[in-house]
Amino acid sequence: MTQTVELPLWLFVLIVGFAAVTLASHFLFPSVRWFFRRRLERAVARLNQRLERPIEPFKLTRRYDMIQRLIHDPQVAKAAVDHAAAEGIPENVAFEQVRRYAREIVPGFSAFAYFGLAIRAARRLSNAVYRVRLGHQDEAALRAIDPDATVVFVMNHRSNMDYVLVTYLAAERSALSYAVGEWARVWPLSRLIRAMGAYFIRRRSRNDLYRKVLAAYVRLATRGGSTQAMFPEGGLSLDGAIAAPRLGLLKYIVEGCDPEGRDVVFVPVALNYDRVLEDRILTSAAKDKERRFRARIGLVALRLLRLLWLWMTGRYRRSGYAGVNFGRPLSLAAFKAGRDGDLTRPLGRELMARISAIVPVLPVPLIAAILQQHGPLSRAAVEHRLAELIAAMPLAHVHMPRENLGYSAEAGLRQLARRGLIAEDNGRFSPVAARRDLLAFYANSIRHLLPRNGAHPDRGDGFSAPAKSNAAPAGS
Repeated sequence: MTQTVELPLWLFVLIVGFAAVTLASHFLFPSVRWFFRRRLERAVARLNQRLERPIEPFKLTRRYDMIQRLIHDPQVAKAAVDHAAAEGIPENVAFEQVRRYAREIVPGFSAFAYFGLAIRAARRLSNAVYRVRLGHQDEAALRAIDPDATVVFVMNHRSNMDYVLVTYLAAERSALSYAVGEWARVWPLSRLIRAMGAYFIRRRSRNDLYRKVLAAYVRLATRGGSTQAMFPEGGLSLDGAIAAPRLGLLKYIVEGCDPEGRDVVFVPVALNYDRVLEDRILTSAAKDKERRFRARIGLVALRLLRLLWLWMTGRYRRSGYAGVNFGRPLSLAAFKAGRDGDLTRPLGRELMARISAIVPVLPVPLIAAILQQHGPLSRAAVEHRLAELIAAMPLAHVHMPRENLGYSAEAGLRQLARRGLIAEDNGRFSPVAARRDLLAFYANSIRHLLPRNGAHPDRGDGFSAPAKSNAAPAGS
C-alpha cells in the first residue's frame, strides 16, 4: 500500500483532471447553483412586490424541465405514435422530432435579462427613436382583472418596434411572453429573445406533429398563468391597414383554457406611428405580392451607423410620435357564455374590432389622409381640413401634440416633407407621385376610423365602425 507507483505525466494530469471534474460536479457545482438559485428567488420575490401581475412559477421553470414535460405530454406522445405509423418510421425517430420541436419552441426565461437588460434597452431605444405617448387605457378595468387569470395582450402589428414599445410600456404590469416568427431564430439574437421569455413559432408550418407540440406548449402556458402577447394578424401589415385575424395561435389558447381552471382575459392593444422604420420594405413586399423582406443584415448595420453618425454630429431627429392605447379587457369565460361551437372566429373578430377602435390617430396619418383625398393644399387649408376631420371623429383617440392644431399640422407636414413623401411649391403641399404608396400606407392605418364618405372603397373587413368609448383623446 505504501509502494511508489510511477505514471507518465500525461496520465497523471488526466487522472487529476477527472478527479477535479468529479469533485466540482458532485460537491462544488450543486452548492454554487443552490447559492445563485437562492439569490435569484429572493430577487424575483422583491420584483414581484412591485409588479401588477407577479411572475408566475411556470415562466421560472427550468427550460430542460419544460422540454421534458412537453415531450412526455400525453397528447404529444399520442401524436408522435400516430406520426410514426403514418410515415412508416420508428417511434424513437418520431420522438426525436418532437424533442427537436420542443427545443425550438420552449424559451429560457431570465428575470435578469428581461428586467435588467431588456426593459432598460427598450425604454432607451423607444424614446431615442420616437416621442412615445401612452394614450387611452382603462386603468380601473385593467386592475380589476382576476389576479389568477391568464392575461393575453393582443395587438395590431405595424412594426418590429411593436415588441420594444409594448415591452417598455407594460414593464410595470408583468413580464410578457411573445410568440415570435422565424425571423428571430438567428444567433445570437435568438438566445437573447429566449432569455426574454419569447417562444418561437413556424407561422407557415403544415406539419401536424409540429402543430401538436406547439399547441401543447400554448396549453401548458395558458393553464400555467403565463402572461402572453400575440399579434392576431400573424405578420406585419404590408399596406398599413389592420388585417383580418389569423386564428391558429388564438385557437390553441381557446382550446388550452381549462373550463374548471383559470380564466383567460384578452387585453386589446393598438399601436400607431408617425413613421414605421420598415415602411419601404413593407410597401415593396406589397407590390411584389409576397412576404419576402429583402433587408440584409449589412443594410441594417449601415443604417444604424448612419443614425449614429447623425447623432454624433447633432443632426439626428426623432421619427415623430409613437402612440399606444390599451382597450377594454375581454374575459374568455364571459365571451363563452351563451355561445356554442367553435368560438375562435367570432372571438377573433371581436378582438380585432376592439383593437381597430382604439388605434391612435397621430399627425402623420391624419395629414396623409387629407392630402390623399384633397390633393395640393396650403398650410392654412391643411389646418382647416385637419380641424374638420378631427371634429368628424369624436370617438377616435386623437393625439394632438401640445393640444395645438397649428403645431400638429406643422409636425405632420414636417415629417412627410423630410421623408420626401410630399413637396411644397408656392406655399402648397402636394403628394410626390413616386411616394404615393407610402402616403397611402400611413393613411390606411386610420382609414377605418375616418368618416364614411372618406372611407376606402375597397375595404370590406367589417372594421369600419369603431366601438364606442367614453375616454377623452390622449394628451400631448
